Amino acid sequence: MPPGFVDESALVLALQQRKEEVMATLYDRYAAAMYGVIKKVVTDEAIAEDLLQEAFVKVWKAGAQYDASKGRLFTWLINVARNTAIDYLRSKRHKESIQTDELDVYSPVTERVTTAVDHIGLKDVLATLKPEQQEVLDLLYFNGLTQEQAAEELGIPLGTVKTRARTAIQVLRKILIDKKP
Repeated sequence: MPPGFVDESALVLALQQRKEEVMATLYDRYAAAMYGVIKKVVTDEAIAEDLLQEAFVKVWKAGAQYDASKGRLFTWLINVARNTAIDYLRSKRHKESIQTDELDVYSPVTERVTTAVDHIGLKDVLATLKPEQQEVLDLLYFNGLTQEQAAEELGIPLGTVKTRARTAIQVLRKILIDKKP
């Protein structure tokens, strides 16, 4: 790792200045977690690998717009990865591919969080939520469903999905703020 990229603020500055060498450091530090989130959404390894590359291209292109006052770099990177995977699920490219596949990519995931992202402590943090909140977050953030689709999948009103998601995010925010060094 280059000596100038020891802390997050140095990474952010290098990314905003479009220094190419920062991408290798970002990849080394965050690719496993980003891949874990993408894989949770799309499940196909080859597609997940392609989407990881696509996510890093988006990071490179949008790096100058990253605003540290709105959240940590890690959170932004995870959101870029998740949104890239969700965009893929909603794309024409995906819809055409599932016509020939026998796999149901929208099936609910029974397993909580993969071990690929467990090293950041996400599994422990999510385990503090009520089961119905975990279920909603799984569908929305890891399976890429819209709130309407999650409500349909769970057989509950849309307002209940929105309330559970909002409450879960508030709980997670409090936990993560309390854990800050």
